[in-house]
Amino acid sequence: MTDRKQKNPVSSIILLSDGQDTYTISNPNGSNTRSDYQSLLPVSMHLNSASGLHIPVHAFGFGADHDAASMHLISETSGGTFSFIEAESTIQDAFAQCIGGLLSVVVQDLIIEVECVDPMLRLISIKSGSYKTTLASDKRKGTIEVGDLYAEEERDFLVTTDIPIYESSDEMSLLKVRCLYKHPISKNLVTLDSASDVRIQRPVATGPLVVSLEVDKQRNRLRSAEAMAEARAAAERGDLTHAASVLENCRKQLSETVSARAGDRLCIALEAELREMQERMANRHVYETSGRAYVLSGLSSHSWQRATARGDSTDSSSLVQSYQTPSMVDMVNLSQTMVLGRPSPRPTIRPTRSFPARTQPR
Repeated sequence: MTDRKQKNPVSSIILLSDGQDTYTISNPNGSNTRSDYQSLLPVSMHLNSASGLHIPVHAFGFGADHDAASMHLISETSGGTFSFIEAESTIQDAFAQCIGGLLSVVVQDLIIEVECVDPMLRLISIKSGSYKTTLASDKRKGTIEVGDLYAEEERDFLVTTDIPIYESSDEMSLLKVRCLYKHPISKNLVTLDSASDVRIQRPVATGPLVVSLEVDKQRNRLRSAEAMAEARAAAERGDLTHAASVLENCRKQLSETVSARAGDRLCIALEAELREMQERMANRHVYETSGRAYVLSGLSSHSWQRATARGDSTDSSSLVQSYQTPSMVDMVNLSQTMVLGRPSPRPTIRPTRSFPARTQPR
């Protein structure tokens, strides 16, 4: 990538793996071999490297044989996404969704700055998923390194503050927000300041408190992602019973939230996804063949707030539709209407092989 003669304004890599790979390294003992995909990713392409070579790797794992953990690690390290393709009939749509996003980048190197206005205010935390967050030592300022944004993408981050007792006025200024980004074509740096500070009312007496549906929805997303990560860790330890229990408890908590009772679509999708993950942790065989990849793809999607394909959707289609943008939808629709492009529906790929086996090297 560094030696390219021609460079596009936006660069990325799509990595495909069906598990029937020939790249291995020798075990230190010289007896066995194991896949070592991460060593193929140059340090300069790591998301937090100082090289400035920001090229995300969007990984796609096919069927039951690919190394989902390695594919997820590569995508996470480089700032890309991991998608799990369980059936051949979903391949084209999965690629179309990814490419639809990559062809619609409108913002590069986005950085969001959050700063306290009131001198007594302090930041406690910024929940940003996989995005790098930095808090100043005095807890008065924080930054989130978002990177690229596709057209009409949104990002939601939860900022928790320590609000002091305030008696001098009925209103209090909390935060001001600023973002800086690079235009992908002109490469000009653009700075946008919030039109006004974030403020809250500080009356002497409070009436009935109303929970913000938007904040509640994002809490549910983060709570679900944490449950997925905890369940995955338990499953990797072999404790599938605990893993399923974690997911079930999270589902129950979601169902009792304000946004769930209001019929929020994201909350409904999260509940269905958690249920699907439970089913894919029914036993060790199911987890190894599809559960691990399904969970990792879900974690990738929710931690980056970006659409991924994973197995058979919880929404009776080939793609889980959370975070899909209009550009992605348009590309998927185009994929589905191509005369020669869409294969006829086929059964789920057999768990013993991802695709028809190739001749293995001797």
